[in-house]
Amino acid sequence: MTSKVAVLGAGAWGTALAWLLADKGDQVVMWARRRELGDAIRASRENARYLPGAALPEGLSCTHDLGEALGGADMVVFVVPSHATREVARAAAAHVPRGVPVVSATKGIENGSLMFMDEVLEQELPEAVRPHLAFLSGPSFAKELVSRLPTAVVIAARDARVREHVMERFHTSYMRTYASDDIPGVECGGALKNVVAIAAGAVDGMGFGHNTRAALITRGLAEIAALAMARGGSALTLAGLAGMGDLVLTCTGELSRNRTVGYEMGRGRKLVDVLAGLGHVAEGVKTARSAYDLARQMGVEMPITQEVFAVLYEDKPVTQAVRDLMARGLGHEFDPRAVARATLQ
Repeated sequence: MTSKVAVLGAGAWGTALAWLLADKGDQVVMWARRRELGDAIRASRENARYLPGAALPEGLSCTHDLGEALGGADMVVFVVPSHATREVARAAAAHVPRGVPVVSATKGIENGSLMFMDEVLEQELPEAVRPHLAFLSGPSFAKELVSRLPTAVVIAARDARVREHVMERFHTSYMRTYASDDIPGVECGGALKNVVAIAAGAVDGMGFGHNTRAALITRGLAEIAALAMARGGSALTLAGLAGMGDLVLTCTGELSRNRTVGYEMGRGRKLVDVLAGLGHVAEGVKTARSAYDLARQMGVEMPITQEVFAVLYEDKPVTQAVRDLMARGLGHEFDPRAVARATLQ
């Protein structure tokens, strides 16, 4: 029996997930925030703006009407940018069907509130919806997914039945799903890898070598794990798809928008000029501010995040940021307090 899925968000990743579900046989209605984008997608049967070259399956339609997208859906997928998630969730709250899985595939931390997407959705959606929340994360470029290249992601949810249902819905011959009950860890990994990817792109843009990139990725992972554990997450989660997997992909893949931002700044370009030519949302730019503020609030030492924030928002030269990271005081590779917390979990 065919099921209806509402996918809220018509960017590259939203389109790719809608494409996968329709390719598997679901009737999918993708909601576009901008009417003109929805009209263009319907007319051309392609999202030429965000995912050019991927012809949309027959079972995928697009609308600008939230009520139309959500009506009768037996699964809802949020894939709008993190800065728009609260607004969309608030508008969708009255239309979200009760008792159906609600999946978030957005990675980021809201500016101001410093909330991750799980916290934003729990705050904005009706109480009856909250037990059905699930979170999809992991190393996954939209372009490669719609090319049916083998991909693996993790699905995190508190309720085992919700988790298993969502895993089955997204599992295909080219996308494998894994289970997790660690929402804080999965959300931390998905959001903060974008910040580290900006740093990784910057050192590549400056012409540094593999040693530098490997050190940056590894120390970035340590920062992500430290914040995740401070929020009640598990360090082991960050060794998996939502942590190391997504981090390596985003820091090294040429399709990574966040790495591209860093790369261009490492070559000397200004942030405003890089973003003007990007054409897509680079979540790490906004998340860098939130992550910097959250780390200070929680007392978690995150020097790479601090330097990315300074480069993006305080016009600090990338060369000086690298020098300051290398000149930091010497110490343990892992904070003994964090190791103790991880041991007790």
